[in-house]
Amino acid sequence: MSQEQAPVITVDGPGGSGKGTVTQMLARELGWHLLDSGALYRLTALAAMRQGVALDNESELVKVAASLDVSFEPTPPGEPARVILAGEDVTSEIRTETCGDNASKVAVIQSVRDALLQRQRDFRQYPGLVADGRDMGTVVFPNAPAKIFLTASAEERARRRYNQLKEAGVDVNIDALLEEIRVRDERDMNRSAAPLKPADDAQVIDSTGLSIKEVLDRCMAVAGQA
Repeated sequence: MSQEQAPVITVDGPGGSGKGTVTQMLARELGWHLLDSGALYRLTALAAMRQGVALDNESELVKVAASLDVSFEPTPPGEPARVILAGEDVTSEIRTETCGDNASKVAVIQSVRDALLQRQRDFRQYPGLVADGRDMGTVVFPNAPAKIFLTASAEERARRRYNQLKEAGVDVNIDALLEEIRVRDERDMNRSAAPLKPADDAQVIDSTGLSIKEVLDRCMAVAGQA
C-alpha cells in the first residue's frame, strides 16, 4: 500500500482553540506521526526574516518555503512539539505573537501555499498521521477519513493565551490579545486562499468550557473513524 493510503486525522481550527495540545495527545495515544502545519508558515516567515526577504516578496518567499529544512520532535505531555529548523530548535521563537502575525500574512499568498502543499502531504506515512492546521481537511487532505474542526470563543482563546504568556513571564494585555485574535480570525476566514472553515464532513467541537480530557475524548471518538 502506498503512503497516500496511510490513515490521517485532520484537526483544523483557529489559533488558541487547543489544536496543538490535542493533536500531540492524539498522536501519542495512537502512536502516529504529527504535522503542525501552522509551524510551516511560521517557519517560512522566520526563515524569510532571517534571510532578509520581505514578506511581500512573493518569488523569494516561494524559494524560502520550498527549501525549508524542518522536522518535528515529540515532547512530554503539555509541551509543544519541538520544531527544528536547519538543525536549530526554534520552538519558542516561532510561537511569538510577531511570528504568528507574520505567518498569517505569508499564508494568504497562494504561491507560498502551493510550495508548502506537497511538503505537508509528504508527512502522510504509516502507521498514520495527525495533521494540525487551518486547511488540513479542506485542502491538504480532502480525502482524510476523520476530520475535526476545533474551535472556542475569541474571549476564551484570548484568556488561554494570556495565561500562557503570564506563566512564561511575559507582560501582556488581554484586551490587546483579544483584538489581535479577532483581526487574525477576520483575515483568515475571509482570505481568498483556503479560508478558515470546517470541511463539509468535519466534526465541529467547541472546546469553550471543556477540559482537555473532555476534548481529547471527543476527538478520540472521531479518530475511531480513521
